[in-house]
Amino acid sequence: MCRLVVVTGQLRPIGGAVQTDIDPRSLIGRKAFDRNGAKIGTIDEVYLDDATGEPEWAAVRTGLFSRDAFVPLEPSKMIGESLHIPYDRKLIKDAPDFGVGRHLSPEQELQLYHHYRLDISSPDSDPVSSNGSGDKDFGKIAGSED
Repeated sequence: MCRLVVVTGQLRPIGGAVQTDIDPRSLIGRKAFDRNGAKIGTIDEVYLDDATGEPEWAAVRTGLFSRDAFVPLEPSKMIGESLHIPYDRKLIKDAPDFGVGRHLSPEQELQLYHHYRLDISSPDSDPVSSNGSGDKDFGKIAGSED
């Protein structure tokens, strides 16, 4: 459902047009804070929705030897130079762990939607393809060609 944004030393196209006010290239390396202002960690990766090209999830490194926690970008806001996520630190750290560096499957994304109690009733979030089979090409790395 979501593809990984790979950021190198140079800025390059990420695939489809980003339809949100959060530029995924500018998020990498930024600090992330919870709803109470507690630091969660540093953004490592950003995942784009395969269908829309919009940034949808960020992976936040929660500590030096900790794992990355996936956080939703839609209700989150950039304030100054940091991302503020409207959830408690504990909920964020308890998010499902899928590893990073690869795509999120529709099932994994659904688990994240449930974890954060996000509305999944919109047509844009439906993981089933238009033919009803659920067979979509998930997992393209942003900027790659077929």
